[in-house]
Amino acid sequence: MEQDRFGVCPFATAQRLIQGKWAILILHYLSEGTTRFNALQRKMPKMTHATLAAQLKQLEADGLIIRREYPQIPPKVEYSLSEIGEKFSPVLESLQTWGMEYIRYRKEREEEKSP
Repeated sequence: MEQDRFGVCPFATAQRLIQGKWAILILHYLSEGTTRFNALQRKMPKMTHATLAAQLKQLEADGLIIRREYPQIPPKVEYSLSEIGEKFSPVLESLQTWGMEYIRYRKEREEEKSP
């Protein structure tokens, strides 16, 4: 049986922390500043309430984000990056740069194929 590499291998650790389908996008939006649940959900309209809640709960459990609940009516909950979550920002920037390069690459390939 393969040894659990979480907490041992940096790549396996990072992969497990951002394995959720929406994790990177959530971290990207929270890197822009503290955000309330509904505002975050509006930025990701294809995501259900339950899916967002589950993903946020996992990111909070992993220590990447902070959930602040204010005792008021109606309830107010805000999410922000934790200190270790903020250290993911350079990775997000690198992913954005690479993603844009890949988009250009795909467009160039499509243009080469068209008559």
